[in-house]
Amino acid sequence: MNESVHPHEPDSPRTRDVLRHYIGDVVYGANDGIVTTFTVVSGVAGAGLSPQVLLILGLVNIAADGFSMWASSFLAIRSTAAAEGRSRGIREPLAHGLATFLAFALLGSIPLLSFLVPGFEGRASLVSACLSGAALFAIGAIRSLVMKRIWLRCGGEMLLVGGIAAAAAYGIGALVAPVFKP
Repeated sequence: MNESVHPHEPDSPRTRDVLRHYIGDVVYGANDGIVTTFTVVSGVAGAGLSPQVLLILGLVNIAADGFSMWASSFLAIRSTAAAEGRSRGIREPLAHGLATFLAFALLGSIPLLSFLVPGFEGRASLVSACLSGAALFAIGAIRSLVMKRIWLRCGGEMLLVGGIAAAAAYGIGALVAPVFKP
């Protein structure tokens, strides 16, 4: 197959080959979805804002940033192919963008679950932190399937990055909120 004419495809239709083909998109989308949504949760918690504000900001983040991730993936693949003098057509960039968006939206919703399900009032932030941490660790560990590294290390790296981002967002929320409260 002439790669300059035909789009790049998974090696075979087997699940493992398809997953390997899209793993970068899934990890990238999932990590960004969980981290950005959980940083919204953390920032809102740090600012002491209501759960309603948190849900609005979280859902807006999923929609807007998810679309941005899809569009960025699409444009990056098309730009890279053009820079290399190849064509990837429309289908491949769309598929990679869709994989990124779906991972972003589905896994990025995890930090909001405890605010949507009744019964977690008063501890929704803690439950959100636990769910987000577990999801970050799991996605990180999945990276080990293609990186040939220890799953514990891969999971820990992603958990650490997300934890640092969430701590920073909480601190910024706590520092900035008093400036805007009457």
